[in-house]
This record gives sequence, C-alpha cells and structure tokens, in this order.
Amino acid sequence: MISIRILHFADLHIGVENYGRTDPETGLSSRLRDFLETYDDLVDYAIKTEVDLVLFCGDAYKSRDPSQTHQREFALRVARLSRAGIPVFLLVGNHDTPHVIGRATALEIFNTLDVKNIYIGDTLKTYVINTKSGPVQIVSVPWIKRSSFLTREDTRGMSPDEINEDIQERLTVAIQNEAEKLDPGLPAVFSGHVTISQSVTGSEQSMMLGRDHVLLNSNVALPEFDYVALGHIHRHQILGENPPTVYSGSLQRVDFGEEKDEKGFCVIEIDSTKPKSERQTRWEFIKTNARRFLTISIAIDILDTDPTISVLKEIEKHSIEETIVRLRIKVPASVEHLLNEREIRDALSNAHFIGSISKEILDRSRPRIGDAYSKGIPTRTILETYFRTRDVSDDRLNSLMNKADELINSE
Repeated sequence: MISIRILHFADLHIGVENYGRTDPETGLSSRLRDFLETYDDLVDYAIKTEVDLVLFCGDAYKSRDPSQTHQREFALRVARLSRAGIPVFLLVGNHDTPHVIGRATALEIFNTLDVKNIYIGDTLKTYVINTKSGPVQIVSVPWIKRSSFLTREDTRGMSPDEINEDIQERLTVAIQNEAEKLDPGLPAVFSGHVTISQSVTGSEQSMMLGRDHVLLNSNVALPEFDYVALGHIHRHQILGENPPTVYSGSLQRVDFGEEKDEKGFCVIEIDSTKPKSERQTRWEFIKTNARRFLTISIAIDILDTDPTISVLKEIEKHSIEETIVRLRIKVPASVEHLLNEREIRDALSNAHFIGSISKEILDRSRPRIGDAYSKGIPTRTILETYFRTRDVSDDRLNSLMNKADELINSE
C-alpha cells in the first residue's frame, strides 16, 4: 500500500495581537510570537514526519494588507517546507483578498517569484500536485468575492441575501462540474475557504469581513472526493465521515470566544493504489500548544466582610501562569467598596496578560435614559455608554465599537 500523507491546516491569522505584551527588544507583540511558534511546530512536524503535501485552507494574515514583518515571517516558514521538498498548496481566504479589483492577493507573491513547490489556489479549478508518493488532485474553492461571480447587472434590485443565494447556486454547479471531471484513478481532495451551514462558529464571527455566502454540506461532500479540507471557521469540527469533511480550525486561540476550543491541524492518509470505490482515507487531529485563555468567575456573598480575600482564594484555585486571564466578579453593591483591585491585580501578575477585571454590581438600580432625551443621542454614543456601564475592557470596547461602526455604516 502506498499512502499519500497530507497535512491540512487553516486560519493562521498572523497579525492578531490582542492580549499581548510588547517585547522591548524587538518591538513585536508577544502574541505574534504565539502564532509563529505554533506555525513552527507545524512546519517541524511536516518535515520530521515527511508528509507528502501541506494544504493550507486560507487566511494567512489577520489583515488584507499585512505588514512586511508579517509577510516575512509567513514566507520564511513556507520556504522551509519548499527546501524540504514538500509541496505547499496555499488557498486564498477572505483575509488574503484585497477590497479593490485588480490588486494582488496577499499570497500572490509566491507565484510572482516562482517559488519552487508552492501552488496558489486563487481560482475555482482543479490543480494536479505531484508529490513524492504520487499525484493528488485538488479542487480549489478560494474565498469568492461577489464581483468575481456576479456583474452589476446580475445584482441589480437584489437584496444581500438574494445575492448570497445566487452565489451559492453558482458555486454548487461549479463544484459539481469540477468533481465530474476528476480522474477517478487519482486521489482527490476538495479544498475550500467557505462557510458550511452545519458548522459551529466562534469568535471568527467578529473577524468576518462582510456577509458570508453559505454552502450546504451536501454541496461539497461529494463522492468523487477522498477528503474535504475546510478553512474559515476557527473551531475544529467534523461535518461528515464519507468522505471525511473537516474544518481543521485555527492553530491559536484568538480571544475568549475560543477559550474551550482545541487547536491544531489534521494529518490525512489516502491509499493511492486502490480504485476510488475501495480507497481508504484515515486522518487524525494533532493538537498544538496554543496559548491558554482562562475565565475565573466568583459571586461574592452579601454578608462577606472581606470580599478581596474571597477573590484571592478563588484565584489560587487556578493555574494562571502564562495564561490570558479574565476575572468576573458578581458583588452586592453594599460590599463593592471593600474590594481592593490592586491586591487582585497583584494576585494575577503571573498571568501572561490580564484581559479584564469586570464587576457586576448586584442590587444597584441602573439609571435609564428617558425616551425624550435619548432621541437626540447618536446610536454609537448610546452603545458606547452601555458598554462602559458593563465594565468592558478598553481593548474589547475598541473591537466592539469598530464592528458597530461597520454595521452602522453598512445600514
């Protein structure tokens, strides 16, 4: 039996720097180091275990316009794989796609420089990649921009939901056409940076750049494929078994929305010697050493005469070293003044970063803005005022308000 071994990963998002400290020597964020270290672990694994192909399913960077530093760090690791003789297929994701038609994608530079063993999936079509264990067919579905599929005439008078439905229908037909043209004698993999309707999303919802078009599992899990490799959703999940339909998830946690998610990549083995009807596909999920996020919650009793001690005792129950931690305290209004935040912060000093210390004050009447007064206040101001009354951290507040601005402006 000759097996082709493929490493599948996605959503690297180099450039996510929330909850990080600045290294005084390099000026770089500690969170950049987090993302690069797990990326290094993946590259080391691929080289050490001599995989036949590395398949990246989109979103190399957080930004559509990554900095030179971020591009350099991504390319250094791709180059290591190339020098090791491992072909790398880089699918273009929504964060790799420019706003303006005609601008290069964030991954296009590898084609321009003609880097050996690197293939860019920037078009919906089938690629044949030669590996040391034989050829592999990859049906590539990069992030589809509306302007790529629909003209202005097509969308005239259509709502955003109707546009997405039209894209879904056209994508479904295009994927089916590519599948029908596949050589049944060669292993075939679907690679898509897409949202599948059955998938469970997490904090990536706050990172999505625009509205998603959504495909059904049945649109991609076609019998012609030996494996369906998905990117765009950060949570690792299995949507089907025949063929295996898998979101590898991201390598690192982005925020507390991913606190409980396992992070890692997938390794697939496809028996390339058997005909399609008898071919076997095995795969496993390899966990990465992702930075841990931790939420500590405590409710203070109204009769507690030293709530600070109670909070400190709760903190002691947890291993917080090198974690990104947030503390949530429910405290009666009558004892709130007894909390010593300096002592609490000192108790959290071993953490990599303190995300927030929030207090929910119980039994305190909240002032409300009267209708007559609120009518003259901009929506953005009301929303920001609400977040501040909820003791939202500055980083989180800025992120929420940026998203609010996008929604308000879109309306």
